[in-house]
Amino acid sequence: MADLLKKVLYTGVGVVATATETIQKNIDELVKKGSLSEDEGKKIVTDFVENTEAKRDEYQKRFTEMVSGVLDKLNIPTAADFKNLTDRLADLEKDTKTTAKKATTRAKATAKKATTAAKKAVSAK
Repeated sequence: MADLLKKVLYTGVGVVATATETIQKNIDELVKKGSLSEDEGKKIVTDFVENTEAKRDEYQKRFTEMVSGVLDKLNIPTAADFKNLTDRLADLEKDTKTTAKKATTRAKATAKKATTAAKKAVSAK
């Protein structure tokens, strides 16, 4: 799934790069023919590139929202979900170890008391 999303993202980047190259070639031809001055051509290309850069963040945000929506609909956990579960599991493991230590300590104390009581009972006879 992640590979597919990366391919879609890289395809979008490739489309933008191809469009920029195509525009640059067309502007160069117009400059050669004299239909457009070199300064006008540079300005058109510069404006296109700047506009594309400005829109990139917007498209990236939309893409992220779309992917998040798809993951939610498919009920696929996110990295944050995995981190939360990992943290909870670590806390539970720590609590389990603490509880086990306390139980062992109590069991030893109870065994010691039982042994002492048994010794007293044997010596009292």
